[in-house]
Amino acid sequence: MTTETLSVHILGKDYQVACPVEERDALLRAASELDRRMRDIRQSGSVIGVERIAVMAALNLSNEVLQTADSTRKEDQALLDELHHRIDQVLS
Repeated sequence: MTTETLSVHILGKDYQVACPVEERDALLRAASELDRRMRDIRQSGSVIGVERIAVMAALNLSNEVLQTADSTRKEDQALLDELHHRIDQVLS
């Protein structure tokens, strides 16, 4: 797996990040989204300091990931339950 070093710009600072070549676009999108969220938090004025802004952005993103995962699990379980019911009907 070939890696490359990318420069990403987040909240006024440049960071050098190594990533697999095939993940380049995803990393750039992620950095752009993080930058946007951190700017939004800073502009709200409720959080001061880059470290605190980064932690708040990370907590918000983590919460969204967990909610999505929980929702997906519930949808998957509902689908499995429906398939199980249909199989029972066919076998009955």
